[in-house]
Amino acid sequence: MDKTQQRRIILASTSPRRKELIASLHLAFEVIPSHADEDTPPEWTPEQTVQELAMRKALAVYRELEGREQDAVIVGSDTVVVLDGDILGKPVDEADAEHMLSRLQGRVHRVFTGVACIDASNGQSMVQYRQTEVTMKELSDATIRAYVQTGEPSDKAGSYAIQGIGASLIDRVEGCYFNVVGLPLSLLSDMLDGFGIHVLPRT
Repeated sequence: MDKTQQRRIILASTSPRRKELIASLHLAFEVIPSHADEDTPPEWTPEQTVQELAMRKALAVYRELEGREQDAVIVGSDTVVVLDGDILGKPVDEADAEHMLSRLQGRVHRVFTGVACIDASNGQSMVQYRQTEVTMKELSDATIRAYVQTGEPSDKAGSYAIQGIGASLIDRVEGCYFNVVGLPLSLLSDMLDGFGIHVLPRT
């Protein structure tokens, strides 16, 4: 199928990282920010949390578009960092970022990203997640402080960006690297196949 005739994607996210990742697939897409409630019960597992929030984000945009003819697939995504069973979200301030990084340094943590797809024409939906293990180097207090001073951790789950200066903090990644950035492209492409959007021809 000619890609110009393929259905387009609506990315329900304001994340510049997710926008860059989805652009790398060379598919037609547009961004519609999602204003979904992101509160979740503390007893939820990481898997539940990322899948529910990804679906909420996609649903918020779907409801916004309801009633308008849309031959598109809405994609929502959510990422969390997990250490010792605790979900580490975005830091509230620099002290919080330093505290998170001091916990993560020298340890293995897990990153979960949920991906939800909703067919804007009929409401058909699918949600899945990926998990990646990340090992952070042992870091001195001075290194942590210097990294936080760059401002990079301020809006990142777990207080680091693996695709930025934060790459220098990471020793090893086991699993999908793009999952840690915020959008597992291999999983997304498989899911999009089910909605008639193909990154590469299937035959």
